[in-house]
Amino acid sequence: MASFIRQFTSSAVLPIASSTSNSFVDIPIPSFIISNSKSATWLYTTVAIVGALLLLEQSVYRSKKKHLPGDSWTIPIIGKFADSMKPTMEGYMKQWNSGALSAISVFNIFIVMASSNEYSRKILNSPAHAEPCLVHSAKQILMPDNWVFLNGKSHVEYRKVLNTLFTRKALSIYIGIQDAIARKHFSQWLADAQKDPSPQSIMMTARHLNMITSLRVFCGNHIPEHGAIEISEKYWDITQALELVNFPLAVPGTKVYRAIQARKVAIKWLELAASKAKTSVADGCEPECMLDEWVKELEAPGYKGRKDFSDREMAMVVFSFLFASQDAMSSGLIYGFQHLADNPDILAKIREEQYRVRAGDVDKPFTLEMLEQMPYLKAFVKESMRVKPPVTMVPYRTTKAFPISNDYTVPANSMVIPSFYNSLHDPSVFPEHDKLIPDRWLDPNSSANTNPRNYLVFGSGPHKCVGIEYATMNIGLVLATASVLMDWEHHVTPESDQVQIIATLFPKDGCLMKFTSRPRP
Repeated sequence: MASFIRQFTSSAVLPIASSTSNSFVDIPIPSFIISNSKSATWLYTTVAIVGALLLLEQSVYRSKKKHLPGDSWTIPIIGKFADSMKPTMEGYMKQWNSGALSAISVFNIFIVMASSNEYSRKILNSPAHAEPCLVHSAKQILMPDNWVFLNGKSHVEYRKVLNTLFTRKALSIYIGIQDAIARKHFSQWLADAQKDPSPQSIMMTARHLNMITSLRVFCGNHIPEHGAIEISEKYWDITQALELVNFPLAVPGTKVYRAIQARKVAIKWLELAASKAKTSVADGCEPECMLDEWVKELEAPGYKGRKDFSDREMAMVVFSFLFASQDAMSSGLIYGFQHLADNPDILAKIREEQYRVRAGDVDKPFTLEMLEQMPYLKAFVKESMRVKPPVTMVPYRTTKAFPISNDYTVPANSMVIPSFYNSLHDPSVFPEHDKLIPDRWLDPNSSANTNPRNYLVFGSGPHKCVGIEYATMNIGLVLATASVLMDWEHHVTPESDQVQIIATLFPKDGCLMKFTSRPRP
């Protein structure tokens, strides 16, 4: 038997003392027993380590969460990742309604959601404790030294010059470009509708209109036509990657990876435009776009701010503006078309105002002076964006422990997210808050006008949107001109009132519209 075992196994042996003599007998131990014993040891050790890490994860989450509403335990490793992949307004509302502050975790990123106006504004106005991070992958895509992520003096230096790009003088340059491009696109929309009169989604057509408009307003003719088309086509990859939650690693095939490749293409063209703008102004040409105006402003005798902006720095600013204009502004425009189609009485009032201000001449180019005579149009744009705000929240990251309330401090390096939606739908400020009522903005003594702190469509604090006038002017101009040149019919579906959340809000069915030419007055 001993011979058989030695042939079956290796020579591993263990000395055992005999109970009947002083000699030792070598009893061979099969190698597979030793091997299995080692494997079991590694298995038990691995399980113990993993178990300890999972317990530590739960302990850290509960320690950070403290008494805040939210799940008592988080799903190991991924947390709320599955829910965040397909976010819904119903899901957000459930979280917001759980408390003024509430907690969740995604991929071990601890997140505090703020639903009240008080806490949302505190986050937005506390640059010493929190900085905008947009989404976890934003710095990879927009680049970490982009001005939107800066704080303190460096951020102020940017805003000094950028504020000059949205003055009345600057807007008067842009409005002619906006009007001409809108009319050109409307002609194409009508031509397409004649070929196929069935209702079509306007989600991408409206986005393309905004992208081309903004590229020409920002860069003029410093970018060739094929360059503008390439940016427009690739920028959608960037929008998709700036959803609230995405796979965080930039590996080939992921949204973040595709967005970074798209950014490289866009920055190449935008740096070229910045360089050409500098050359144009140096040659004595008058400003014809935002980049020209920027370069010209730096030479103004009264300008006291920073002057040494590189082509890359200027390109990154325009790159960030494009995100807002083709995403948030597109959301506002699409819902504007939908709201007018669904509320013909409001559309009739806008048309009446348009015919009166234009004196019946629908071909008359749009001007700032005309816009100032259109209070109902401006009230509608403001109300439409209140009812369906393009941006419902903007994530921030705490740079240090943030004592947000008397009984809770947000840990450093956490994500803290102020909600805009609740402030815009506060029934004490906006009676019948879910209804579209433009007239609420025409009464200077209305609760809407006497509570400006609640109108957070464009944020608040040092990072408040710098292009408010440009965005509202463009949405108003497009809708106003469309109202006198076209009729449109909304094809309502069960998903028309449901929300698709990408980086901003869109109708879930893409907003199906049928356009026809409108007779001249």
